[in-house]
Amino acid sequence: MDISTFLDPISEKCFSVAFRPGKLTLGETIGIYRTEDNFPDLEGVDLAIIGVKEERGAIDNKGCADGVDYIRKSLYQLFNHWPQLKVIDIGNVKIGKEINDTYFAFNQVLTELLKNKIVPIVIGAGQDLTYTMYQVYEPTGKLINIAAVDPMFDIGNDQEALNSHSYLSHIILHQPNFLFNFTNIGYQSYYVDTENIELMKQLLFDAYRLGSIKQNIELTEPLIRNANLLSFDIAAVRASDAPGVKNASPNGFNGEEACRMTRYAGLSFKLSSIGFFEYNPHYDINSRTANLIAEMIWYFIEGFANRQDDIPTVTSTDFKRYIVQIGENQNDVVFLCHKITGKWWMDMSFLQNDDKRYERHHFIPCSKEDYDQAMRNELPDKWWQFYQKLM
Repeated sequence: MDISTFLDPISEKCFSVAFRPGKLTLGETIGIYRTEDNFPDLEGVDLAIIGVKEERGAIDNKGCADGVDYIRKSLYQLFNHWPQLKVIDIGNVKIGKEINDTYFAFNQVLTELLKNKIVPIVIGAGQDLTYTMYQVYEPTGKLINIAAVDPMFDIGNDQEALNSHSYLSHIILHQPNFLFNFTNIGYQSYYVDTENIELMKQLLFDAYRLGSIKQNIELTEPLIRNANLLSFDIAAVRASDAPGVKNASPNGFNGEEACRMTRYAGLSFKLSSIGFFEYNPHYDINSRTANLIAEMIWYFIEGFANRQDDIPTVTSTDFKRYIVQIGENQNDVVFLCHKITGKWWMDMSFLQNDDKRYERHHFIPCSKEDYDQAMRNELPDKWWQFYQKLM
C-alpha cells in the first residue's frame, strides 16, 4: 500500500538552523518526508515518526494540533547517536472532513508500519488517538497490553462519544475485545472518581498512584515492559517541567522521570508502538515542554538501539530459574532472571490452555522486589492478579 496518499509533507518551519555546535543532528541524518516527491523508502526502517494534527477529539485543548511541529523543531536539533538504526519521519496524517476520516487514514498508516515491523512514534494532538492505535492490533488475532502514563483514567461516561477523556471505555467495550491488560502509571487521586478506581480493580487492571511510583521510578520498568502500546499524556508531567498543557498540574513526574520511562519503553522488546499526546504550545514557556517531549523521544530511540530479545519461552535457556514455595500454595512461584539484562519475570506457564491468544501472557514482567517479597513468604499481587486473568 502507498501510505503517502494519507500523509502530508513536513512544514519547512520545522527545519531551523541547529543552535548547538556540531554535526549529525537528527534533522540532518534521518529520512524526512519534506516534499511530495520524496517520500522515504520503508525498506529496512526500524522507527517511523508520524504526526497527527487531529484536535477535534481533544477535550478543552484547542490549539494542541499546533504542537506537532514544535516538537519536531526541538527533536531535529538533537544529535543522532545511532548510525546502525534507520529512522524516518513520514510527515503528518491528512486531516479529514470528519474526525472518523482522520482515524481511518491514521489506521491505514499504522497498519502498514506494523506489517513492515516498523515501530511508530506518534506525535499526536488528542489522546483519543490511542483508540485507533489499539484497533490496529485487531487483525493480529492476539491479546495485547496497553500502558498509559496519565494523571487520570480516561473512562468517560456511558455512551460518551470517543474523545481524549473517554477513549479507555471505547477500548474496553470494543468488540471483539482483544485487550488483555491495561496499566495506568501515575494517576493522581484527586482527579479520579472512586467508582472508577473500583472499576479498575474489578477489571483486574493495574493502577499505580503517582506517589507510590515516584518513591522508586524503576518500578515502572516491568509495567512498561509488559505493554505492546504506550500512551503518554504529557499532563502527567508537573507544570514546572511541562507547562505546555491546558490544565497543567503542580504535581506529576519530573522531566528526568519521564525520560527514564520512555527509555524503558525503547528497551522493551515487546513494545511495538508509542504515542505522545495533549501538548499545547499556546501554553508553553520558551518551548520547555516541546524540548522535554523531544528528549523523551530521543531516550526512546536510545533505548530501542539497545534492545535485546529477553522475553522468555517455555524452552528458554538464557534465564536463571528460582522456585519459591509460599505457604500451602499448591503451585510454586517461579521466577526467571535473564542472565544478561538482569530483568525479572514470573513464569505462569503452568496455566497454559488451548487458547493461543493467551500464549504470550504466561510470562509476567516483574522486579527483584517481587522476588524478595516472595522470599518473605508473601504472594506478590502481580502473581494473583494474572492468575485470575489466566484461569
